[in-house]
This record gives sequence, C-alpha cells and structure tokens, in this order.
Amino acid sequence: MLLMLEDDAERVERFTATLRAVAPELPLRIWRDAWTMIRELEFLIPAARLISLDHDLEPDAGSTKDPGTGWDVTKYLAGLPPVCPVVIHTSNRERASWMMGEFELGGWRYYRLAPLGDDWIEHDWQRLVRRLLKRSRTK
Repeated sequence: MLLMLEDDAERVERFTATLRAVAPELPLRIWRDAWTMIRELEFLIPAARLISLDHDLEPDAGSTKDPGTGWDVTKYLAGLPPVCPVVIHTSNRERASWMMGEFELGGWRYYRLAPLGDDWIEHDWQRLVRRLLKRSRTK
C-alpha cells in the first residue's frame, strides 16, 4: 500500500494515474488532512510499502479546521519503528529539511523530491517510486 498526504486535487489525480502506470495492483490511500492520517495510520502502517508526504496543507473550501502539516505526520511516524521508505514531496524547503532530520533521527529511509517542472510527478516521482517499490520486492 502507498500512503500519501496531499491536499491538491489536481496533484492527487496525477499521483493516482502515475501510480497505476507503475504498480496497478498497489492500493493507494490519500489524506488531505494530517490529523486524520495520523489517526488512521495505526491500522494501515503494517501494510505500507511507501509513504509520500507533502508539507503545506490548505483547509477545505469553507472550512476553518486546521488540516495540520506534513511535519505533524513526520513527528508521529518518526516515533514508530521504520517500516518503509518515505518520499518528501513538498516545495517548502525549510520544512522538508525539518522532516528529513526527524526521519534521520528515527532511523527511517527517506528521499527528498522537490516538485520542479510541470511533469515532476510523471517523471521524477514515478522513477523514484518505481525504484523504491522494486527494491522493496527484492528484500
């Protein structure tokens, strides 16, 4: 299972289509709210083969509820035993550094992928995900 934190609907469509091209059999679970993801991770983390996290999240239209951030999910995950690689796909460089440091301290394998260009999901993210999933199957 691939677990993802992402709030942008257009990106979600692109991530979904890209993952289907790489691993059509792999379930994808996406959250746009860090707090809901954290609540549900306890039950899903054992099946995770890869986690992909954004940092900056916008509330739903008309909502005043704070959706949290990728940093909130990172702090939670870093307190658990590592189960799979994490891809940090945020454009927020400072917070990406914080997230990488926390995963480093927690012993997690992590990869930073800056969202650069119009096709970074279909090109860069796809290549990294393909490599990480292939590597996880051979272990």
